[in-house]
Amino acid sequence: MQERSSVAELVTVLRRELDRYSPGGKLPSSRALVDRFRVSPVTVSRALAQLAAEGLVVTRPGAGAFRARPRPSAAPAGDTSWQEVALSADGAADLVPRSVDASGVLVSLAAPPSGVVEFNGGYLHPSLQPERAMAAALARAGRRPGAWGRPPMMEGLPELREWFARGIGGAITAAEVLITAGGQSALATALRALAPPGTPVLVESPTYPGMLAIARAAGLRPVPVPVDADGVRPALLADAFRATGARVFVCQPLFQNPTGAVLAPERRGEVLRIARAAGAFVVEDDFVRRLVHEDAGPLPAPLAADDPDGVVVHVCSLTKATSPSFRVSALAARGPVLERLRAIQIVDTFFVPRPLQEAALELVGSPAWPRHLRAVSAELKARRDAMTSALRLNLPEMSLAHVPSGGYHLWPRLPEGTGGTGGTPQAFGSGGEAALTSAALRAGVAITPGRPYFSAEPPAAHVRLSFAAVANVGEIAEGVRRLRTACQEVWGG
Repeated sequence: MQERSSVAELVTVLRRELDRYSPGGKLPSSRALVDRFRVSPVTVSRALAQLAAEGLVVTRPGAGAFRARPRPSAAPAGDTSWQEVALSADGAADLVPRSVDASGVLVSLAAPPSGVVEFNGGYLHPSLQPERAMAAALARAGRRPGAWGRPPMMEGLPELREWFARGIGGAITAAEVLITAGGQSALATALRALAPPGTPVLVESPTYPGMLAIARAAGLRPVPVPVDADGVRPALLADAFRATGARVFVCQPLFQNPTGAVLAPERRGEVLRIARAAGAFVVEDDFVRRLVHEDAGPLPAPLAADDPDGVVVHVCSLTKATSPSFRVSALAARGPVLERLRAIQIVDTFFVPRPLQEAALELVGSPAWPRHLRAVSAELKARRDAMTSALRLNLPEMSLAHVPSGGYHLWPRLPEGTGGTGGTPQAFGSGGEAALTSAALRAGVAITPGRPYFSAEPPAAHVRLSFAAVANVGEIAEGVRRLRTACQEVWGG
């Protein structure tokens, strides 16, 4: 984190000083910049690279860095208003509009402003990421024979597919696994393969906004099926299949996003039986199995491990347990659907870059991997406990019905009938969520409103609070204190 801050500060200073040099003029040497600003050579190198990317500096190996010559004047802006008509006309015949709303995804990807506590993050803080192990794995991978060529199979490296298959368990074999570029890509491939445009797809309610965006972009109609503390409710799932004729149900049976629920043992077989009777597939998004907390008991196996009939299409990933840029995941299926999944992936992306696959193999086969998972497991438990205690002490009005033993967030329900701005009584609906989110940002903490997690009208107002993207438990305490200030502004009192 400190290194990133130093790079940004150095870029700002050098950008201001560029006017001292004529176009083509040489900047001080890297060594001189290191001595002057008392930063590392890596910081100087990254700062110059950023300026070069902005077109302000030109670097010449062995010669140094030079101020770039002015760019030619920009061409006058064109008139793109015709696209509004073209794009609207293109979707006129669609049964379901395919306009894409990526806001729910961007919330967890965009970095908040400097100084803001990040309770809306979707990935591990850099201090929790295995950066050294990943760097070493990538370096070793880059030296492997053939590492920079095509993978020997478009489905992925056989050894990596075998590793994922062992993790899924049951009768899943390496031949039934495809390597994909992250869970989001795998989910998009699965929905394209299983549901034609215009048809319904059953989803948990609430559920991951990124999955809802994928479904809508593909022209599908998400139909909500409520979840409770034990996961999806089988009776309502059966009703939804009968009412809609859907042939796909997307779920997260383990540490569901956002509720943190785990599908109860007695419901697992029932969900598979209901889907099988409907002639439907279950897309299992097993996204945080490797982010189990230290105090959790034995984890249930993936649904795919208990499915001999090919009902389950399984998605799992290394990304959440490593880094947002380590986009290596697996898509597993049995039967004829596997060939359709494979064909769609090849058409869309060709294959996952081989150096990244080789690095994944190096990482998960190294002694650093189990050490990393143990460290993250302990740290996530400590952070979860810190956030839970802080909320119950400082914001008891927020109802925390379930405290998960895995994952990286909490899902508190906001109070109903609380005062609005100025003490005006109101039900705390989605408008209240938006007001609280804005007030929280003003107070210096970024949170995620609950509305994007519902495909229909939500039954209550919620916020999602992540404890993985912050620096430490001290930052959690400060973030909750700032959130209390925001709540007082919105609720009154």
